[in-house]
Amino acid sequence: MAKDRTQVAIIGAGPSGLLLAHLLDRAGVETCVLERQSRAYVEARVRAGVLEQGTVDLLTEVGLGARMAREGLLHKGFDLAFAGARHRIDLFGLTGGKSVMVYGQTELTKDLGDARERSGAPIAYEAADVSIHGADGEAPFVRYAKAGEAHELRCDFIAACDGAHGVGRHALPAAEVRTFERVYPFGWLGILADVPPCSTELIYARHRNGFALASMRSLSRSRYYIQCAIDEKLENWPDERVWAELKIRLGPEAAANMNVGPSIEKSIAPLRSFVAEPMRWGRLFLAGDAGHIVPPTGAKGLNLAVSDVRVLSRALIAFFKKGDQSLIDRYSAECLARVWKAVRFSWWMTQLMHRFSKEDSFETRVQEAELNYLVASRAASQALAENYVGLPFTEA
Repeated sequence: MAKDRTQVAIIGAGPSGLLLAHLLDRAGVETCVLERQSRAYVEARVRAGVLEQGTVDLLTEVGLGARMAREGLLHKGFDLAFAGARHRIDLFGLTGGKSVMVYGQTELTKDLGDARERSGAPIAYEAADVSIHGADGEAPFVRYAKAGEAHELRCDFIAACDGAHGVGRHALPAAEVRTFERVYPFGWLGILADVPPCSTELIYARHRNGFALASMRSLSRSRYYIQCAIDEKLENWPDERVWAELKIRLGPEAAANMNVGPSIEKSIAPLRSFVAEPMRWGRLFLAGDAGHIVPPTGAKGLNLAVSDVRVLSRALIAFFKKGDQSLIDRYSAECLARVWKAVRFSWWMTQLMHRFSKEDSFETRVQEAELNYLVASRAASQALAENYVGLPFTEA
């Protein structure tokens, strides 16, 4: 068995794992990243595309913002569509000059992968059979197989950035973790197509047929979603049916500006909220989807991962450079304070915009009343805008 040593073993080469590695490497903390998939597979995954102001600022600060600044789309607002009309939420004006950046997670992952490659720091793609050992003691280690050879990676700390189905969360003993979950009774059918978007900004639509979202990845690539049944079959939704339904739900203005074309990716994703507490056990830390999941309605998943690794990187740097463990001890509580605010916002947006019952029910009338209040009240619109652009990072 090949044996190696590093200071921080990072499991998962998605955005959270690679960003944590980048932040630690800049501070001179040794890291080794393990990823069970190939780099090409990781970079091809279609995920989030809206970056909060704080995420954009952090990426720029640590030298990862150049391509994002060139190719990303700065959005100063978005539209809420309901009852046959569209209402703009002025993010920039309501938050004192803050905005969001549309920049696909696939592009960010490529930027992070390139940075890791330039650094020359170790990263093992296609690492199989990863397992975590000794996290509750002083000498944790990770075992994995690479190209048929067994490896053992000894370290001081382990960061599990390997998502909801990774080994990290499941390495916490059941008696040590409490979970909270809300499963929603519908999914999102998403379509990606190389056509210009139907609007310069995102459109969130509430319609009697169900929710719809018009988004984008660039000026020539569009991303759309529609609410569908939780057990819907993808084969029941050929491209033509998806485009037709989008035109209905997004309204006549969007329909008139909609460019249609063959999908290059189409999938159905369930929606749920999930939080694991605590996000630390001994020398094992959970970050990103390993510790929490939110429905995509509020555009918070990737941004929460960035927030987690920002907190974790500062805690680990303080430990290795100053011998200060206080930030490590506060990691879980500090992250969860922001996580639960984002969970609340994502739940609220999901409750507000989706169809939960038949039209003209008590629930739909309450939704209509809240939407009307939201667009008529500056205070309500400001609360929405503040949450959407991202609540401030807690200072460590």
